[in-house]
Amino acid sequence: MNELLHRFRDLLTPGWQGLVSVADIFLVTYLVYRLLKLVRGTRAWRVVLGVMVFIIAWFVSDLLGLTTFHTLLDKAMLLAPVALAILFLPELRQAIEGLARFGLSDRLVGADNVIGGDALEEVVAAVAEMAEQRIGALLVVERGTQLDDVAENGIPVRAQVTAPLLGAIFNEGSPLHDGAAIIRNGQILAAACRLPLSENPRIDPHFHMRHRAGLGISEQADCVAVIVSEERGQVSIAIDGRFVPLNSFKELRDLLNQELRGGLGRRRSRRNRKQDGSPLKKVGLG
Repeated sequence: MNELLHRFRDLLTPGWQGLVSVADIFLVTYLVYRLLKLVRGTRAWRVVLGVMVFIIAWFVSDLLGLTTFHTLLDKAMLLAPVALAILFLPELRQAIEGLARFGLSDRLVGADNVIGGDALEEVVAAVAEMAEQRIGALLVVERGTQLDDVAENGIPVRAQVTAPLLGAIFNEGSPLHDGAAIIRNGQILAAACRLPLSENPRIDPHFHMRHRAGLGISEQADCVAVIVSEERGQVSIAIDGRFVPLNSFKELRDLLNQELRGGLGRRRSRRNRKQDGSPLKKVGLG
């Protein structure tokens, strides 16, 4: 408490120290805001509420003179850092991996996960065909994070992205259809990959494992997941832990260009232009 009062006194002090204190407070406020935004709508939000109740109980017990109870809570404080690290492990991992989205890690390791225009057109064509035929599919295109650990639990493919190949992979009779296909630099790295499932309680209850898996990988890695529902033929995209609603295959193409190629050239083949106006049913969180 004395340290906090000292900080507030520093705010009133003219000069460099006052500016440093203001910057310090704004930085902590921003970090708390990002933490709350990160865990909002997840099971971790309940943990945050529990921590707040614990802190209130610790503070009130001291004010009321509940010595034994306060001592017990005070001792539990010693284990708080370890307990919070365990409870918030998925969120901490997501936050740390989020640093890669500033592009620093890619420049350090020399990664280049930009998908070519031809490969992107093949993805759009495959999605359009599978949506029309109501073939379930889950495509994960790498962006800033390489998904080697995910690809290792699937079947290696390492073939150029083509619409017929994607259709063959997710055909119901294919042994590779039950899982996700990982795409890197215009190549299908692996298929039949198992993805982490999202625990977001706001997901529409009508969504099944495929949607939870697509949302889950987008929460933990910098990638774009394209999901095709086999029941309704709906197409949705999961980016940064959220579903993006689409109205047409033109929006699908434009969004993939924006997220994967930074809005670079959009080469359209004749077979895909007729799909531009085709409607896509909206898919989002419930």
